[in-house]
Amino acid sequence: MTESNIIQQLQEGNPTAFKELVATYQDLVYNTALGFVQNEADAEDISQDVFIQVYKSIGQFKGESKLSTWLYRITSTKSLDFLRNKKRKKRFALISSLFGENNELIHDPVDFYHPGVAYDKKEQAAAVFQIVKKLPDNQKTAFILHHTEELSYQEIAQIMQLSVSAVESLLFRARQNLKKTLNKNNIR
Repeated sequence: MTESNIIQQLQEGNPTAFKELVATYQDLVYNTALGFVQNEADAEDISQDVFIQVYKSIGQFKGESKLSTWLYRITSTKSLDFLRNKKRKKRFALISSLFGENNELIHDPVDFYHPGVAYDKKEQAAAVFQIVKKLPDNQKTAFILHHTEELSYQEIAQIMQLSVSAVESLLFRARQNLKKTLNKNNIR
């Protein structure tokens, strides 16, 4: 089934087309989300949210970009929203723990596996991705789409709705910020 057939049948409400969409794009969505959140369960939840949104809003898809571009955009947005919400909850939990009965601090264990990262480089990748998490959202999105998903500058520009030169600039600044932090923390 071609992309245009899938879109047309989705817009007509065909459940088989939705199954085809999920089967075709589930790895793309999951791996992109995993690049952002670095947690398998969270990436699975985000993937489900992405496909639910696609199902609900396929009627709004105009076909001005490829379906994969639209999916990357939705996945990036959902992932960033998840991280913002998690950060908000963490701050609240930390404040609660300061004044509550359980004086336990909440922390993120380094539990990170991404299919694109070799097993022997898992610890180093986890350290790098902890730093990537702290980049500004646009830099983080461009970095993950380019280095984890291996998309071209042109594809990233379409997904992020920016010019190619803006993507180049974001990636340059992301690399500079990463280098500075990695050097400061002596991570190679």
